[in-house]
Amino acid sequence: MWDSASHFSDLLVNFSAMFTGPSFNNFATLVAGWITCIGRRQISRVIRFGCVLGEGKQHAALYRFFSRARWSTDGLGETIFKLALKHIPAGEKIYWVVDDTLCVKGGPHIWGCGMHRDLLRSSYTGADGRRAFFLFGHAWVILNVCLAMPWNADKVIAIPIAVRLYRSKKRCPPESYNKKSELAHEMVHMASRWLEPGRRVVLVGDREYAGHVLVRDLPDQIDFVGPMHMDAALFDRPGPGPVRGRKRLKGQRLPSPNQLIGSRKVRWKRRKLVLYGKKLEVLIKSQRCLWYTVAKTRLLQMIVTRDPSGRIEDRAYFTTDTRMGLGAIARSFSLRWSQEVMHRNVKQHLGLEDPQNGWWRRAAGKRLKKKIAGPQPHRLRGRLAAERTVPFILTTYALVVLWYLDNGSYQRDVARARRWAPWYGHKHEPSFADMLASLRRHIIASWNLRDPAIHAGSEKFDDPFVEWLCSA
Repeated sequence: MWDSASHFSDLLVNFSAMFTGPSFNNFATLVAGWITCIGRRQISRVIRFGCVLGEGKQHAALYRFFSRARWSTDGLGETIFKLALKHIPAGEKIYWVVDDTLCVKGGPHIWGCGMHRDLLRSSYTGADGRRAFFLFGHAWVILNVCLAMPWNADKVIAIPIAVRLYRSKKRCPPESYNKKSELAHEMVHMASRWLEPGRRVVLVGDREYAGHVLVRDLPDQIDFVGPMHMDAALFDRPGPGPVRGRKRLKGQRLPSPNQLIGSRKVRWKRRKLVLYGKKLEVLIKSQRCLWYTVAKTRLLQMIVTRDPSGRIEDRAYFTTDTRMGLGAIARSFSLRWSQEVMHRNVKQHLGLEDPQNGWWRRAAGKRLKKKIAGPQPHRLRGRLAAERTVPFILTTYALVVLWYLDNGSYQRDVARARRWAPWYGHKHEPSFADMLASLRRHIIASWNLRDPAIHAGSEKFDDPFVEWLCSA
């Protein structure tokens, strides 16, 4: 496809065991096409860019890669996770983040689509009161691993390692329905089998996942950090119970987070923390407790936080690791924002919502049936295409980040970005767009120089020319 000495080719080789020979070539062609494609990323446009770099692949074979080829999306995630572990020093905790995102789609016959609440547009306060917005599309639950950025240790970047499609009750059989927290539970237990013995994981989730479904049944190597309801019913550990009868499961009632905030018996502690890449001063109160409805008899460490400036409302968080420091709890939960950044990057720069594959098709020679609302897949083709395309795009995103952490030069890319856009004089760190542009230049240059006869004129392929070629 491109120069055999390409660093990116070496990275793709790690996935070769998952595919047959032809399927691996299709995988590499589509990855290259997705990275080098400019504009909307429908499958047909990606195939055009990929076939230019490839060996003239037949377009039908590339379409069948999503709908018929035998490969596992979980296998992609396992390979990505093992590659990511090389960037996490041995002995350090691994941070996972779980959340969901909505991919808006158009057309009534895309498999797995439904109406889902758009949390970004919905509001719960304001002049108009509570308003809920619903959009048609796919809802995906995604598990990510966080990697520290070499150029800024206080910031992390999230890369996906597992993904599941959430289907509403109205759009799937009752026996196939799973809540988002149940899908997260499935992915966490699957990913826990990829861990080396002795490695500890901190799993971070928002209110959707800070419930009994996920917290009660955590693997031994994993601790959870998430938000707590301000009126949560908390209890002390049980004291010595009666000689006869059932053993006590919980002790006396403890103050809820709201009551703890108003209590004068517990003083506020000042902490200077780095949250969301900025140094902030936070007031913290804490207590150890049992949250029986969520974690049953497991002891938790709970904190309430207050912004001294009053710009952010008081909030409460908890962790199943009672040895975690108070500041570490707040910082761990702040890592959740890295997944929101990932959602934005993969939608804006890799076209997560663009592909429309997974459509229903009538059998050849047969008339269309009476129209029925909702998706009507033809056998498993529509389902496989819909369930595989988004994990493939997320894998491409992870490959871009992993390649850049190994081979990118952030000083050079920041200087290039400031040279092309001098109004960004405050830019000191590369964005994902810079990472993607760097890998795109690398792929195009490797493809152009794969013929030894061209190496004699390789000096003509300088940065400005390749930059112009990438934007053409």
